Formats: sequence, structure tokens, C-alpha cells
Amino acid sequence: MTTIATIGFGEAAQAFVAGWRSEADASRIERLSTFDIKIEDPALRVSIVDNADRLSVHLCDQVRQAVEGADAVFSLVTADRALEAAEATSKFLAANAVYFDCNSCSPATKQKSASIVEGTGASYVDVAVMAPVYPARHRTPLLVSGPKAEEAVSFLTRLGMKASYAGADIGRASSIKMLRSVMVKGIEALTAECFLAARRARVDTDVIASLQASEPQVDWTGRGAYNLERMMVHGKRRAAEMR
Repeated sequence: MTTIATIGFGEAAQAFVAGWRSEADASRIERLSTFDIKIEDPALRVSIVDNADRLSVHLCDQVRQAVEGADAVFSLVTADRALEAAEATSKFLAANAVYFDCNSCSPATKQKSASIVEGTGASYVDVAVMAPVYPARHRTPLLVSGPKAEEAVSFLTRLGMKASYAGADIGRASSIKMLRSVMVKGIEALTAECFLAARRARVDTDVIASLQASEPQVDWTGRGAYNLERMMVHGKRRAAEMR
């Protein structure tokens, strides 16, 4: 039996929880709790409460209530709040707790967070989420690094997650993720710039046809639609990550 808390209850946290709940042996999770700073906003609170109820997650009004006594804490906030989340959470971590920092931020930020968390006696694990969390949910590929990474991979595997060991250095998993994102998210950003400008100039059909002729193995219409959707829905978060 294990108790799990998430800091942040957005798309990634909900995807992981929904996946854990779908497992045949989900009963191994004794308690799932969460804290999300957005509950302080009345306009956002209703949606968070509804999602927590739907997934049978105990929604807490304070970070302390969520993490005290938890065996594992998954930090799933925006990149610009990752260090802040580590600082707020570390005060209440049990000595045997494992803090899974799943945020898309720089290796240097991960190392600062690790210093704070490990200063309490808890263990810190650098986790890089390597693909969109839907549709795979908790089976989304993860890279894990840090001194406790090998043990962490075993723990995540028991939760049905798809984790791979990336090395003993905190920040290595995030280095791989963030540098890969320069290419992946850069291509998606260029797609938006190209296609939206082409539409404004009323030459989008011709531009897409030219791209298709140059690279027939790529479905430029379908790929363009996918890239635009990713940019429009997640663009603000991605900009924070890349900064």
C-alpha cells in the first residue's frame, strides 16, 4: 500500500491519476490527495473540485494537508512555478518520501529544487515527461535521473508507469527533454508561423502543396493541424518552459 500526493492538478496530474485508477491493482494506492494553487481562484475552483471528485482524489486547501505522510509526491505544475512548489512542499515531506519533479524546466532549476528537497531528508527524482499525456495517461514515456533514479524506476513500474533510467545525475533527464523540445516545439512553432502567415496571404493551399511535393512522406495538412492545435492550447506553458 502507498499514499500519493500531487502538487498541481492540471492535465498531467489528472492523466496520471486516471491511469492509476484504471489499473487492476489500483487498490495498492491507499490514498490519493492533491493541492493546486488554482483553487484559490473562485473561477477555477469549481472545475478542480469536479475533477477531483470524478477521480476520487482528496482535494486539499493547503499543501501541508496533501503531502504530510505521503510516500510519493508528484510535482506537476507549470515550469515557472516548479522551484516555488519544491520550496512550499519540502517543509512537510516525510523523511522517507520521494519527490518526483515532473516539471518541464531547466536542469539548473531541477538541481536547485533537489537541494531544497534533499535538505529535509526526503529523496528527489528528476522526471522528464517525454510525450503528450493523452492518450497514454500514466503509461506516457518518462525519463528518470538522480541518485535514487533506479529505485524510482522500480516504484513507477509498480504503478504501471513506463519509466526508463537516464542516469545518476539530477538534471540529466531534463537536459534530454528540454533540448529535444528545442527541435520538437520549434518545429511546431514554425508550423504556426508558416501556416498562419500563408493563410493571411491567401496562399496556404499553394504553400502546403509545395511542402507536400518536397516531402511526400509527411502528411502536411494533418501534421499542420496537429501542430497548430498543440501550439494554441499549450503555447503559453511551452513558452515558459523554453525560457
